[in-house]
Amino acid sequence: MQIDAVDQRIIALLVADARASYADIGARVSLSAPAVKRRVDRLRATGVIRGFTAVVDPAAVGWTTEAFVELFCAGRTTPAQIGVAARRHPEVVGAYTVSGEADALVHLRAADIAHLEAALERLRAESFVTSTRSTIVLSRLVESPGVGPSAGTS
Repeated sequence: MQIDAVDQRIIALLVADARASYADIGARVSLSAPAVKRRVDRLRATGVIRGFTAVVDPAAVGWTTEAFVELFCAGRTTPAQIGVAARRHPEVVGAYTVSGEADALVHLRAADIAHLEAALERLRAESFVTSTRSTIVLSRLVESPGVGPSAGTS
């Protein structure tokens, strides 16, 4: 599917505020509300936009402790196996296969160190995990919910 500059701008505006009206978006990209709706419908139908979601501030719900955990896995553990296991743990906010020594990188978020430790122990108990290496996040410097260089810009 071809995505033009207007589609990219619409996507960036939706990433910044998924509740923005088609009229508001149209005013920003010089299109009518129905034209924006048609474009959004096409972007959804082709899978470019997969859905709309609420972005929750982890601090507001008390999950202020986070870590990145390198997973080292046994033998021929597949990315699918890692993904299935990661989804079993509510503290996992992201899981990725990576290059380098580790097989995967898992992003955990928890209420405090004790909660983080419990989550890490449950993750380590997965049958394919042979070892882990953890890095605790001290502060967030940059965070963008969007895709590409224009995401979230006005």
